[in-house]
Amino acid sequence: MSACTTTPSDTAATPQVPPTNWQGSESASPVTLSERAADHIAKYIAKRGKGIGIRLGVRTSGCSGMAYKLEFADAANAEDIEFLSHGVKVLVDPKSLPYLAGTELDYAREGLNEGFKFNNPNVKDACGCGESFNT
Repeated sequence: MSACTTTPSDTAATPQVPPTNWQGSESASPVTLSERAADHIAKYIAKRGKGIGIRLGVRTSGCSGMAYKLEFADAANAEDIEFLSHGVKVLVDPKSLPYLAGTELDYAREGLNEGFKFNNPNVKDACGCGESFNT
C-alpha cells in the first residue's frame, strides 16, 4: 500500500446534469474518507461558503505514470459517480474509479507538514518523491 500527500485545488466545476449515484451502502463505498479528512473537507467547504464535496481522480503524470487529482467541487459533472463518506460527498469520474477502488483519503499531520494522504491498495510502485504511482 502506498500513500501520497497532496493539496486540493480550488477549481469550480461547470454545473451539468445530476451525477450517477452510488447504489451501495456507505460502508461498501469503493472510495472512503477518514473522519479527519471528512472533518477537514467539511470545515474548508464551510469556510469557502460554497461547494458540495470533493472530487478525486487520477491523471497521467510523473515518472511512475499516474498522479492523484484532488479538488473541491461546486457541482457534480454528468459522468461523476457520487459517494457519501462521513457526511461528505466524494465525486469520482468513471475512468479514475478502477485506480481508486478501495482507497481511503486521510488527512495527516507529519512533523511540520500536513495534507491529504491517499491510502491506495492498488499502488504497486511509486516514484521516490511520492508524487506519482503505478498500478
